[in-house]
Amino acid sequence: MGLTVDDVDRFERSRPRLEAIAYRLLGSASEAEDAVQDTFLRWQAADTGRIEVPEAWLTKVLTNLCLNQLTSARARRETYVGQWLPEPLLAGDPMLGPVDTAEQRDSLSYAVLVLLERLSPAERAVYVLREAFGYPHREIAAILDLTEAASQQTFHRARKHVADGRPRAEIDGAAARRVVEEFLAAATSGRTEPLVRLLTQDAVAVGDGGGKVPARATAFEGARAVAMFMRGLFKPSPAKRALAGGSPEVYIGTANGGPAVVALVDGRVIGVICLEITAEGIAAFRSQVNPDKLERATLRWAREDHGAPLFHAY
Repeated sequence: MGLTVDDVDRFERSRPRLEAIAYRLLGSASEAEDAVQDTFLRWQAADTGRIEVPEAWLTKVLTNLCLNQLTSARARRETYVGQWLPEPLLAGDPMLGPVDTAEQRDSLSYAVLVLLERLSPAERAVYVLREAFGYPHREIAAILDLTEAASQQTFHRARKHVADGRPRAEIDGAAARRVVEEFLAAATSGRTEPLVRLLTQDAVAVGDGGGKVPARATAFEGARAVAMFMRGLFKPSPAKRALAGGSPEVYIGTANGGPAVVALVDGRVIGVICLEITAEGIAAFRSQVNPDKLERATLRWAREDHGAPLFHAY
């Protein structure tokens, strides 16, 4: 049956929420867009006049499409070259969705998206729907074909897994920016010790090059190993300039609601480093340099004037 104008309008009003759910479930903006488009195709083919609660119907279809995607994604990531990290979303990206509550902000943070990869598809779906969007367990149960009790148990299990992976309290945005500024000053000083002092003892650094940009297959672990890696990362060399395609402009930005270092060459984002900053120091650097996962960041960055870069690397 063909869609009416009202049917299309109803879907478009739901699109921002659907995209925000799909991104949190999949960790990929491009895959989230595909899932929402597939949901629209199913909406287009449905007898919408017989659907009593369109928003619930759309959420159920989208969530189950994402669950299928997550199941197949696990198999694909077993053959992924190097480490897999989510696609970062820069400040202002509409796919970030609602950020009115602490739970909503936390659910899209880069650190939590990485932790969600450890959950089963069902745990991830229940966690996102409940924690980020406040769906009651009765509705989640209907979406996922569970009992309400099973939804509650799954949520508590997922929440504990996420909490166990984030034992430290983070610091506020202004303080985080100062730490990023100190980090960049230390990283470009050519000395290791100033960097070590900024890190937690169990700090980690991991990068996702997707097999297209060189990135270490395993994480750097421990303050000194991470500090030496970061010092080397910012050390100028002709080889690095050639690999980057020029001398990168370095900015402090925001990705997934948290502090980030953004590097650009000729207006193209070539790297986003998401920092996990705690009261004890910088606990993690997660670098996305896979060009396939930076196309949306490039488009988003170009929409605003960010002023002059802090410095040119290499």
